[in-house]
Amino acid sequence: MDTDERVDLATRNTAEVVTEDELRELFEDREEPSVYIGYAPTGEMHIGHFTTIRKLADFLHAGMDVTVLIADLHAHLDDAKSPFDLLEARSAYYEETIEAMVEAAGADPEKITFVRGRDFELDSEYTLELLRMTAETTIARAQRAASEVVRESDSPNLGGLVYPLMQTLDVDALDADVAYGGIDQRGIYMLSREILPEHGGEAPTCVFAPLLSGLTGGKMSASEESSKVALTDDPDTVVEKIGDAYCPMGEVEGNGVLEYVRYLVFPILDEREEAFVVERPEEYGGNLTYDSYAQLEDDFVSEELHPQDLKNAAGEYIGDIVDPIRERLESQPELLAEAYPEKYD
Repeated sequence: MDTDERVDLATRNTAEVVTEDELRELFEDREEPSVYIGYAPTGEMHIGHFTTIRKLADFLHAGMDVTVLIADLHAHLDDAKSPFDLLEARSAYYEETIEAMVEAAGADPEKITFVRGRDFELDSEYTLELLRMTAETTIARAQRAASEVVRESDSPNLGGLVYPLMQTLDVDALDADVAYGGIDQRGIYMLSREILPEHGGEAPTCVFAPLLSGLTGGKMSASEESSKVALTDDPDTVVEKIGDAYCPMGEVEGNGVLEYVRYLVFPILDEREEAFVVERPEEYGGNLTYDSYAQLEDDFVSEELHPQDLKNAAGEYIGDIVDPIRERLESQPELLAEAYPEKYD
């Protein structure tokens, strides 16, 4: 695989790359450039996480060294509802679920390195550097960097201000060439690019995943069950949720169904070398077959593809993709019960 192919794999289906020239240089200079993503084990994972995690398959196929940080300390800093006594259980659940998602995306989870925050974030060297950063970073700068990530309030907790500085130090501590995360992480990683060189590190190249719209319109909400597909939803429930989803005729903006199809279904079908088939009765024109998302979107915008036909097909494909993850989690009921006792006990 040449550099162009590796760059294409690493950058496809992303919201932004800072910068593609840096990424290309990494592929030309290093056989296995390293990339990391961090997840704070707070609430249950859902399809929004899956679309982001699916990208790890691309990184692996591009020959990158992939690390997933289970950021347990960050979870408590960002959300006091993630108490210390649940962090281990939630970390175990996150690791198992991420492995299941990577496998469902067609890659080998054994090739991913998992690290816990407490494995290195309590080391004296890390702590000393963190204290140096707190002395040199204004509250306003930290708030601005983390505004899309940590919970905002008129009286923010100190942990939310330390959070972006720790995330910056994580890049260096994990020796990551590339920092990967949702586009909501952009402010933090722009801070990292600015201040890491002042603390003995290197500015990371950044790859950002898009954030998906909810199925009910607007942003996806972790607290609104109908706005997302849960990884424990059975195929019938997935089909029902997609069938009820906001999907206005010909409209692309804010259309969660189209986004699921673009960022999750088509990449996995590409991996399987399969097309996306919309089944329709002959009286309505017969089946439609799409080899690319662009073709499907064009037909949807032109109203050749009806929203209900799209939702019917999308529900079946998404249910099929999510089902192995659901089965894996249901085979280990203690994972969810220990991680979220208030819901599953």
